[in-house]
Amino acid sequence: MRIERERGVGPIITGFSQGGFKVEADAFRGVYRALLIWPDGSDEWAPPALDALNAEAVAPLLAIDPRPEFLLLGTGATMHRPPPAFVRALEAQGVGVEAMDSRAAARAWAVLRGEGRQVAGALYPL
Repeated sequence: MRIERERGVGPIITGFSQGGFKVEADAFRGVYRALLIWPDGSDEWAPPALDALNAEAVAPLLAIDPRPEFLLLGTGATMHRPPPAFVRALEAQGVGVEAMDSRAAARAWAVLRGEGRQVAGALYPL
C-alpha cells in the first residue's frame, strides 16, 4: 500500500508491506522491518516478542521532548493486546497506549501528525 505524504508533519510512512515500512523525511528515505517513529525522526527497531514488551523497549520514544500524548503500538499483521504491565508503565509516565494492527497504526500516524498531534509510534513487522 502507498500512503501520500503530507507536508510539514515530520517523517511520513509512505508505504508498508511484508518487507517493512517505507519512511520519508525531507531528503531521507529508509525501509525498516520494524519501526520507531516520532515527530522529528524514525529508526529501525528490534522489538522483543509482544508478550515481553516493556517500557525499556520504547525508551527512545519516551525521551523525546515534548513527550508524546500517546504511543501508537502496531502489533503486527493482527491486533493483539499489549502486556498490561507495559500499558501501566507508559501511563505512569503520562503516555497513553493505542494498540492496533501495524497497517492501521501506519495510517493513523499520517492522520494524527497531519492534525499536529504529538504522538510516537512503535510498529511490529507485518
